[in-house]
Amino acid sequence: MRILITGGAGFLGSHLGDALLGEGNNVVCVDNLLTGRATNLRHLQNEPRFEFYDHDIREPFDFGHVDYIFAFASAASPQDYMEWGIETLLTGSIGIQNCLELARKYNAKFLLASTSECYGDPLIHPQKESYWGHVNPIGPRSVYDEAKRFAEALTMAYHRYRKVDTRIVRIFNTYGPRLKLNDGRVISNFMKQALRGEDITVYGAGSQTRSFCYVSDEIEGILSLARSDEHEPTNIGNPQEFTILECAHSVLQIAGAKSKIIHAPLPVDDPKQRCPDITKAKARLGWEPKIGLEDGLRLSLEWFSAEVRREELLTMVT
Repeated sequence: MRILITGGAGFLGSHLGDALLGEGNNVVCVDNLLTGRATNLRHLQNEPRFEFYDHDIREPFDFGHVDYIFAFASAASPQDYMEWGIETLLTGSIGIQNCLELARKYNAKFLLASTSECYGDPLIHPQKESYWGHVNPIGPRSVYDEAKRFAEALTMAYHRYRKVDTRIVRIFNTYGPRLKLNDGRVISNFMKQALRGEDITVYGAGSQTRSFCYVSDEIEGILSLARSDEHEPTNIGNPQEFTILECAHSVLQIAGAKSKIIHAPLPVDDPKQRCPDITKAKARLGWEPKIGLEDGLRLSLEWFSAEVRREELLTMVT
C-alpha cells in the first residue's frame, strides 16, 4: 500500500513509518517540523519507498493517491502544546478535516491518533472507552484535550455521514528512543535530570499515577487496530500503573544516578490517575503490551544517554 502519515517526523510517527516500511509498504510522510525532527528520518534518506513533504496540514494538500492515512500530526507534550496552543487546536480541527477529505477522495482508510487526555482528570479508574471524561474545556491543557476530543467527534462524523472507513486510537503515556529530551514528559524529564546528575523534580507528592507503554508495544497495538474493523475509540497503553515517585526511583536505579528527589507544585489540571482499561484491545485485537517499565527504561537508556551527550557538546560549541 501507499500510506500517508501526518506528523511522520515525530516520536510515534517516525516509529510507525519504520514499521510500515518494514511490512513492505510505501510511506509518505507529511510534517512541518514544528515539533517533529528531521533527525528521526535521517536513516530513511536513501529509502526509495519513502517520501517526505514539509507541509502544514492546516493548509489543504494532496500528494497523490493513498490507501491509508494515519493522522499523527499534533504537538503532544505539555511543553509543546502550551507554546503552540492555537496551532494545536487548528491542527486538531482544520488539519484533521483536510486529512479526512483526502481519505474520502481516495476511499482510503483513516486512523486518528487520539489520546488518554480525552479522559481529563478521570473520576473512574481505570479508564474504559465508554467513559466520557472529566475535562476542563478552558484550562491551560484544553488546547490539546479539546483538539483531540473535537478530532474524535469529526472522525466519527465522517464515518457516519460520509462513510469514511475510520479508526480512533487513544494513546496513553508512551516512551522510548526518539522521545525528545526537553519535551517536558515524565520519562524524558527524569532521564535527563538523572543522567546530568541533577535533582529529580517530582510535582506534588508524587502520588499521582501514570501507565507507561514502551514504543514498540504501542506501535504494535496501533497497527493491530489499523488492521481491524473497529471504528469506535480503542485504548492502547500499558495497564501497569505506577506512582510518579515510583517511576522516579526506577529511573534513578536504571541510570545508576545518585540524584536527590525534590518536589514542586502540581501543574493546573494535572490528572491524579491515568491507567487504561485494555479489555477491548485484548478481546477484539488480540493485543496487550509485553515490555514492563524497568525493561523499557533499560532499552531507552542508550538513546537518552546519547541525547544528553549531544546536548552537552552543542553547549560547549556555542
